[in-house]
Amino acid sequence: MTGTFINAGAIVAAGLFGLLLRRGIPEKMSRSMRDALGILIIVIGVQYGFKAENYAIIGVCLALGAVIGEWRNWDGRLEAWGQRLQSRFGNGESSFAKGFVSATLLFCVGAMAVVGSLEDGLYGNYQILMVKSMLDAIFSALFAASMGIGVIFSAIPVLIYQGTISLAAGLIEPVLTDPMLNNITSLGGMLIAALGFNIIGVTKIRVANLLPGILLVPVIMAVLSLFT
Repeated sequence: MTGTFINAGAIVAAGLFGLLLRRGIPEKMSRSMRDALGILIIVIGVQYGFKAENYAIIGVCLALGAVIGEWRNWDGRLEAWGQRLQSRFGNGESSFAKGFVSATLLFCVGAMAVVGSLEDGLYGNYQILMVKSMLDAIFSALFAASMGIGVIFSAIPVLIYQGTISLAAGLIEPVLTDPMLNNITSLGGMLIAALGFNIIGVTKIRVANLLPGILLVPVIMAVLSLFT
């Protein structure tokens, strides 16, 4: 789990740096920075979205994932977690929960988190997570500068999520084929793009309620492989 600890540490350190920058940034400039980041995230998400092996499978996984996510209210639970942290550490900051939720989704959704954690857990190779740490650090600093201290607390779900994958790597790795990983990457990219639209305020997609779709990709593909 070395890479995951480095990743979480990078998020915290860069986030603290972003908070220092925030003190001298006017509100209008902060809003424009947030919009700029949202646009960048949309472009990144769209780029990953085109990596799919089978869009029909992704569509089914998104639809079924939405059913599960709405049923279990993943988005509400993540938001409630952010609100609890805000009440304890937010110091009256209104954007705390938004920063926490947005950063958590961005840092956890994507192939690098999955593949990097597997490599770390199986072989002790955390090069992928090192690259992810640098990217996350950039976004953490910029997010913290525009949305505040809530971004720093996204390191907690990153630790839990990536750490769980690393610890369970021996069970997960044998079933992850290249087509499966491409579909996961594509679906994750779509969710990243949706997050970008939320950040700039165009939509209010409950992105966390779509996250079960990522977990369904290997399940659906394994079931389909039985009939081919």
